[in-house]
Amino acid sequence: MSTFCWHDLAAADVPAARRFYGVVFGWSGVVQRANGGSFLRLRSGQRDVGSLYPLSRAQLDAGVPSHWTSYVRVDDVEAAARRVQDAGGRVLVTPFAVDGTASIAVIADPAGAMLGLWQDPPHA
Repeated sequence: MSTFCWHDLAAADVPAARRFYGVVFGWSGVVQRANGGSFLRLRSGQRDVGSLYPLSRAQLDAGVPSHWTSYVRVDDVEAAARRVQDAGGRVLVTPFAVDGTASIAVIADPAGAMLGLWQDPPHA
């Protein structure tokens, strides 16, 4: 069964976003290192709810606004990405592993709506 499982916030101002969601929802942020960088793992109490990371300089220069990406859990991210293309969608970010967290991809449906694909790591 494919269900929503994770939410990423790419933010122009990470400290401001962290404060805002901390006040509004009580979320905390724990730094996690992965793939040579780091992001904040957003937590509600002891439960992980998503992540927060900065937009890249190129994104900021191109005027990309802060935005959320929701992820749907799939059994096989590579196979799901192929099904997206077969169904007329596009793979915007090809599948890759986030160290110890998941394998992910970002897709767009034929109308352009974006969505993330999420495969749990082995033995999760």
